[in-house]
Amino acid sequence: MPTSSVNRDDERGVLWARRRVMLGRRIRTLRQVKGLSQEALALESGVSRNMLIQVEWGQRGILAERLGDIADVLGVSACELVSDESIIEPTSDKTSA
Repeated sequence: MPTSSVNRDDERGVLWARRRVMLGRRIRTLRQVKGLSQEALALESGVSRNMLIQVEWGQRGILAERLGDIADVLGVSACELVSDESIIEPTSDKTSA
């Protein structure tokens, strides 16, 4: 149900749109780095290719469960996909014995 203009928070909508675009770019970049097609990532993660395309282009949001499935295939955590920081390469445990 649409909200009235009184209840709508346009700044929040802009922020959400930016986050969707950022998430989509990260997914697309990691997919390409791994050499996966959209079809391959969709099949391995269990999401439809159309949904993946819309997410990559920032046109729609995604459920946390599906984000986790995509992250698993890409070899990163879901947190890395949604973080405001750039994707950090995995690090090894550097504690000394």
